[in-house]
Amino acid sequence: MVARKEISIPVADPNNPYAIPAAMPSSADRNPRSFDVNDFAIPAKNQEDWRFTPIDRITEFTEIFNPAQQIRVELSMIDGSDVPESVTLRAVDKGQAPVGTVSLPNDRVSAVEWQSFKTAMHVHIAQDCKTPILIKVSSSSFDLDALHLVITTDALVHAHVVVEHEGDARLAEGVEISTGDFSQVSTTFIHEWSDTSKHVGNHRIHVGKGASLRHNVVTLGGQVVRIRMDQDFGGEQGEVNMLGIYFAEPGEHIEHRTMVVHNHPECKSRVIYKGALSGQGAHSTWVGNALIEPTAPGTDSYELNRNLILVPGAIADSEPNLEIENGNIVGAGHASSVGRFDDEELFYLMSRGIPEKEAQKLVVAGFFNELIEQIDIPAISEHLMNTVNARLER
Repeated sequence: MVARKEISIPVADPNNPYAIPAAMPSSADRNPRSFDVNDFAIPAKNQEDWRFTPIDRITEFTEIFNPAQQIRVELSMIDGSDVPESVTLRAVDKGQAPVGTVSLPNDRVSAVEWQSFKTAMHVHIAQDCKTPILIKVSSSSFDLDALHLVITTDALVHAHVVVEHEGDARLAEGVEISTGDFSQVSTTFIHEWSDTSKHVGNHRIHVGKGASLRHNVVTLGGQVVRIRMDQDFGGEQGEVNMLGIYFAEPGEHIEHRTMVVHNHPECKSRVIYKGALSGQGAHSTWVGNALIEPTAPGTDSYELNRNLILVPGAIADSEPNLEIENGNIVGAGHASSVGRFDDEELFYLMSRGIPEKEAQKLVVAGFFNELIEQIDIPAISEHLMNTVNARLER
């Protein structure tokens, strides 16, 4: 009788964790996270995080600087009504909580922002708020600047927060979002900078136990806009929906990077980003990362990116990444695509007497409509469609 051989499960060598690929740490574990700029190399094209980015156009954000402090931050309600006492905006020193309590900077430009800004702006929501809250971030100066914004909510709070960016700027921005347990929160970030503005941003997001967060990002202007988003859960049964809309025109580079970390059981995530590109030199990048850790059984995760090339000469980079370290999950998947107008759709509309330009508008409206409806703020939805149509007219 031949003795049965026991199965040998590989164990990572602590001195060389990459010797056994099956036991190597995840990408999230490999990436440095630090407030110290020196812990990050200067960005270069041979680095994974920077290979799609026009580094030569954002070099001013790679070293600590003295901000101009010309950025204006205003708090109001979206309908013009009075701000309730339960919603507050105050300046907070860098070393004072809740500033710096949501994760750590995860690349050099976010560490530079942390070391450069002087005082953070903290928006706190203590009670339910039926009317959307508006935070207007504006600038009329191209002097190099930094802004650190912290948004927190108490447990069980229901609220919508809209953050509008507009004007002329060269801005390094850090955003921390922390939602209370069992809260239901929506945050919408709109970037409508001038054509020559530059904006590098880092959103660090913590979703409370049993809470849901809809995190919307709309980028419709700027010479270079690069936003990185890192999110994790604070307990089981949390849910995050990350939605993105972007429109790149000639010479513009628009880049979004999402990282969803499933670190607790029975949490759900959906990441859906859609972009349109028009003209020579228009460039978009979407990199979506999802990590399901061993501590997260029952995870349900999916990420999707769609890109519509309106005029030849535009380039869209789309890269979904999924790491699964737990076999006991509900589901996990990803998809991405880059394509031109559907000729059959255009032909159908034009054959019914609709001019080509109007037919293109209808196709683009249908392309974005799903996400615009999910933002669920009528005034914002109408404004976004008007802005997209105005760009198509160009």
